[in-house]
Amino acid sequence: MFGLFEDKEENNIVKVFFGSTEESKEERVELKSPFDDRVVSVVPLCDAEDAKRALQIAEAAKKATGKIPLFQRIQWLEDVVHTLTEEKEAFALTLTDEVGKPILFSRIEVDRCIETIKITISELANLHGETIPTDLMPSGKQTISFFRRDPVGVVVCITPFNFPLNLVAHKIAPALGAGNCVVLKPTPEAPRTAYMLAKAFIDSEYATKDALSVIYGDAEVGSTLVQSAIPRVVSFTGSVPVGNIIAKQAGIKKVSLELGGNAATYIDQGSDLSLAARRCAFGAFYNSGQVCISLQRIYVHEGAYEAFAELIAAETIKLKTGSPYEEDTFMGPLINDDARQRARTWVASAKNEGARVIAGGEEVDEIFPPTVMGDVTDEMKIICEEVFAPVVSLVAVDSYETAIEKMNDSPFGLQFSIFTNDLGMTQRFIDDAQCGGVVINDIPTLRFDVQPYGGSKLSGVGREGPKWALEEFTEIKSIVIC
Repeated sequence: MFGLFEDKEENNIVKVFFGSTEESKEERVELKSPFDDRVVSVVPLCDAEDAKRALQIAEAAKKATGKIPLFQRIQWLEDVVHTLTEEKEAFALTLTDEVGKPILFSRIEVDRCIETIKITISELANLHGETIPTDLMPSGKQTISFFRRDPVGVVVCITPFNFPLNLVAHKIAPALGAGNCVVLKPTPEAPRTAYMLAKAFIDSEYATKDALSVIYGDAEVGSTLVQSAIPRVVSFTGSVPVGNIIAKQAGIKKVSLELGGNAATYIDQGSDLSLAARRCAFGAFYNSGQVCISLQRIYVHEGAYEAFAELIAAETIKLKTGSPYEEDTFMGPLINDDARQRARTWVASAKNEGARVIAGGEEVDEIFPPTVMGDVTDEMKIICEEVFAPVVSLVAVDSYETAIEKMNDSPFGLQFSIFTNDLGMTQRFIDDAQCGGVVINDIPTLRFDVQPYGGSKLSGVGREGPKWALEEFTEIKSIVIC
């Protein structure tokens, strides 16, 4: 039925890629579905020695990999796009199995993964240098001077569970496309998804030998990869605490960190409240709130607060939760029991501090529902920290100035948005917002894969998006011919 991934039972087995060599390991662990507790993946247990071996293979292969012509690297990526297109349903079902993402959104993620690789292909043609006028100043002279971008050699990529296919593609497609070798450590929650994508790369007739390795594990494996002198770039998407550890361990190499967020929006009194409520419900509860740019804080002008609260409550109640395998399910389960318990704790804490539940709040069949909290104030923990759950907070404010001050009063700065019909306010917001991205008249959860993506403050360092990732995964070589 699904070509390369036809045998479903056999496909539960995940293997290690040491370069282009696929191997099993005796020690394995079963991964269960967050929805119905079925065993959905059987994953090898890797250790520090496995990490070292993968790095050594990448180091040995990097010289030959860096000489592969661009047309062949493009053919390679195009072949992977073909496999993803042919096997779209197999990839989507695996996503739903492993992380409980509703099948509708799993299919969208596969589509986005395909688009990410296509964007990478188009950007590879623009990865070039430029000539330099070395006689610009009196101390110079006329030469033939230019710079070019060369692959860094070896890249370590560490990816999260919430978009376990597309975020892998955002790293490995530009890294491999630029001519590097990659060691990928995917999230422990979705190893089979990453394995299937890696297999599409490695089994391609255009694949570069030993350019991609895939190993699995937690802190021991990750620390071994990060601390090694072999990689020149570490690209990580995940939590602030782990990002902080990576920054301290990495040493002298490039480190790209896409970390947490506390996304906020402001609803101006004269804006389209119905549109804002509909989009805010989507932005807060998409992927069960497990998104770095998930809408968490909604600052509403006090003149529109009660009307907006009613509208977003009504929109929230409409959202279907339940089995992620049903075509019309909007929201499935959180990734695990710990995440569910954290969501309960967030809501209980806010209620104890005086907030009220406007919609949701009570679990149904072990699925934590979309939850809207009202009467939230600045001191409450639920507004200050990253929730990473389907919980959004409403805060009444007396003006735009108050709202932007509260939005910026956060250690995070990933993406903010505003709903307004005031052009002057829009211009001020673009200047005032202390974050990596702003959105006007839509949710801060909006992301296009072709854009630069990343944040300020604790939200990270560097930018994703194929064009900017290609810059991260290459280094400038300056040439002067006298």
